[in-house]
Amino acid sequence: MTPPRTPKIPYGGDYNPEQWPKEVWDADHRLFTEAGIDTLTVGVFSWSLTQPAEDTYDLPVLDRILDRAAAEGRQVCLATGTAALPPWLAKRYPEVNRTDFEGRRHRYGQRHNFCPSSPAYRSAATGLARRLAGRYAGHPAVLAWHINNEYGGVCYCDLCAEAFRAWLRDRHGTLDALNDAWWTAFWSHRYTDWDQIEPPSALTEHWRGPDHTAFQGITLDYHRFTTDALLGCFLAEKEAIRAHDPDTPVTTNFMGMFRPLDYHRWAPHLDFASWDSYPPLDAPPTVAALAHDLMRGLKDGAPFWLMEQTPSTTACRDVNPLRRPGELRLATFQAIAHGADAALYFQMRASRGACEKYHGAVIGHAGRDDTRVFREVAALGKELELLGGTTLGARTPARTALLFDWDSWWALEMSDGPSRLVRYQEVVHTHYRAAREAGADVDLVPVTADLAPYDVILAPALHMIKDDLAARLEAAATRGATVLATFLSGRVDEHDRAFLTDVPGPLAPLMGIRVDEWDARPEKTTNPVRLGDLTAEARLIFEIVRLRGAEPIGTYTTDFYAGTPAVTRHHVGRGEAWYIATALDQPGTAHIIRRILTRHDLIGPRTSHPAVETATRVAPDGTRLLFLLNHAPAEAHVTAPAPATDLLTGQRTERDKPFTLDPLGVAVLALQ
Repeated sequence: MTPPRTPKIPYGGDYNPEQWPKEVWDADHRLFTEAGIDTLTVGVFSWSLTQPAEDTYDLPVLDRILDRAAAEGRQVCLATGTAALPPWLAKRYPEVNRTDFEGRRHRYGQRHNFCPSSPAYRSAATGLARRLAGRYAGHPAVLAWHINNEYGGVCYCDLCAEAFRAWLRDRHGTLDALNDAWWTAFWSHRYTDWDQIEPPSALTEHWRGPDHTAFQGITLDYHRFTTDALLGCFLAEKEAIRAHDPDTPVTTNFMGMFRPLDYHRWAPHLDFASWDSYPPLDAPPTVAALAHDLMRGLKDGAPFWLMEQTPSTTACRDVNPLRRPGELRLATFQAIAHGADAALYFQMRASRGACEKYHGAVIGHAGRDDTRVFREVAALGKELELLGGTTLGARTPARTALLFDWDSWWALEMSDGPSRLVRYQEVVHTHYRAAREAGADVDLVPVTADLAPYDVILAPALHMIKDDLAARLEAAATRGATVLATFLSGRVDEHDRAFLTDVPGPLAPLMGIRVDEWDARPEKTTNPVRLGDLTAEARLIFEIVRLRGAEPIGTYTTDFYAGTPAVTRHHVGRGEAWYIATALDQPGTAHIIRRILTRHDLIGPRTSHPAVETATRVAPDGTRLLFLLNHAPAEAHVTAPAPATDLLTGQRTERDKPFTLDPLGVAVLALQ
């Protein structure tokens, strides 16, 4: 099932009218109309309102909201409201409260506060979802169902311990297989009964926090178990909804590159992906773009929903900068350029109290329509009206893939050695940024993805190699693709056991190298790498490479391994395999990625300003859309690669004829 079909990009956001007296509702809807708001997410944290007691449901507020939305031509993404426990549930059934990493059973409070293994929670949550679906299935305002909210958190209670043991029986089958997978002969850990297994926590295998574990195998499996346990809660609510409403699309809002949950395991169960984008405002534009592309990749390139973004400022950080004039528009069109089929805000009206009262909102506490933020939201709404449904359902024609793997993320960062300074997300971003700044569209895909559509396959820090991945990468190179891997790749199998072969394990024949030693140094220690006319800085990890068929492209310049390869290339069939043995700086990584992209003619449209981002989507009718996004506070001069019309202004431009993008400006070109 695809995202819900609408005449234009759904535009609106999270609305919580229950926090406000009914007297302001009329004013809110007048302002919605003025701002072009046509979509509301309703009920995300409404559990204590809609079910004030175990046997009592109170739905008149939702009735009024949905009926009014339908009467005014607005659509609703209706939430089940099960993200935060109501007080009565926590008091009557203490088992629903989580036990934390240190072994403390929590009392009622905060938000992500439920145990995913609690039968009482599962029963109450599915009961509420069933009640809502039975009442609102077929309601003309309901566009989609929104289950829970930003799933996260880990529980270590006795219920989770028992559920973990059952999950392990299903995964490993026998204790002998489990002992082998976790390598329990180390430190006398061999298990002889399933009941001997405890969740890995501060009371068992960990020290100095969740990433410092004596047994990576058990901790890795607990990450997987937690992903599946929370997914089970989602699926139970979805099943309750489907009993009454078999057709309306169902989603839940993700959080981009969120380490605790493997979203690839969730993706098949969503009708469409959606996520909440709150990048640091001083981050490179590629940080948000990377997360957008990851969300698009969850459903094999299908469009996603931007479920939340702030119109102005966040409230959860120590310092919360304000979006400058034009930045909201630019961020919204960046999301659309990368595959968003909706643009929604948190929040529509500012909360009066509690921890989000200073979080940005379309409508402030005073309810005014003459603020800068409201005017920008309204102006953007008019532009989206002009865009209409042109971009809906459009796909990104990427020929470059970046393999993203939560198992590798977890395994790399919980490993003792070689260096805890290596962060998977940073390595991925460095390589993604290099490809995007060269103008290439990039698909972020799981390691199980079909690699046939791609000419370039980037696999940075692919620490874990599972199943037939190495063979599929070699097949891609043999047919002519270029495969790139980096330091600390190919080190462990699916259980986080080291391969009994030369590093980089199953990737070694493809890469044409062998690594016997590696040096880890403090972050300030550098070893320059000579790449022809360019010298790049390298840090953190310095693998000492021995050539086994590959050729050196870059070499270290200092220490006892000066002159040995730091970057290699291996010819494989009609293709190539590149290996980067150290953490190169951004210019060095960009140099290599550009060489690879050039080989496949994948350098994107050229502009005269390095701050202009390009992205391509192809509409269902075949129209090719080129987005030009100027991230600089100064004008940028650009050209179109073909005759084109800007869908936002109606202005026509000819091929290679320069035109100007305003500071933080956007153009959406329909190429001809």
